[in-house]
Amino acid sequence: MCLILFAWRMHENFPLVLAANRDEFYERPSAPAAFWQDAPDLLAGRDLREGGTWLGITRTGRFAAVTNYRDPASLKIGAPSRGKLVSDYLRGRETPGAYINRIKHDANCFNGFSLLVGDPARLFYFSNRGAAQRLKSGIYGLSNRLLDTPWPKVEQGKTAFLALLKEKKGLSREALFDLLADRTRSPDDRLPDTGVGLAWERILSSLFIESPVYGTRSSTVLLIDRMRCVTFTERVFNGKEDPRTTRFTFRITGK
Repeated sequence: MCLILFAWRMHENFPLVLAANRDEFYERPSAPAAFWQDAPDLLAGRDLREGGTWLGITRTGRFAAVTNYRDPASLKIGAPSRGKLVSDYLRGRETPGAYINRIKHDANCFNGFSLLVGDPARLFYFSNRGAAQRLKSGIYGLSNRLLDTPWPKVEQGKTAFLALLKEKKGLSREALFDLLADRTRSPDDRLPDTGVGLAWERILSSLFIESPVYGTRSSTVLLIDRMRCVTFTERVFNGKEDPRTTRFTFRITGK
């Protein structure tokens, strides 16, 4: 993922509200969200090049997501796929904290990342460019830096996200997708300098990204309500074709 907006234990009806965009090169093959044949309790899209994923949840309520840390100067050729950090957690049984403690030791083998891992009781954040922390209730934004780095797209997204959470008519999935579809670019004087050049900083500054070779491939809205019911809705974009929206619902099993 390249933008994740989420509310943890802040909404009266939904302990978790998450809205995210996955940005990737168009040529990289991937499969849309589904329950995996080799892990039937795991719901996620799949990177068909390396086998991992960017965002997923299991029937037992384990969920995880990853974003890349944009730093081209420190790129490691041949580093392991960051998507494996998500799929390995989802396939396992370790608590979120135990998983973070284990992967810390080898985290620098990967290119830069920020990782969210959680279950119905707790949520952790970890970056190999920062630190690990158990998250308190709150509203958060994560792009291609550290958690809540005040990039314009993160600040803009969090403000609009909070407004939707406060909507008296109730939380609307479609309104969350409309938020994720915002193509407004930030003015040059507010752009970060991450080493990719001004032209790319402009392209990457919008919540929804479009360019000839790289952009938003899918948007996902993940909701977990107080009855432990999960709604996972994915909207996949394939060039000039109409977006395809798929929704999964299930109740979390186990403790």
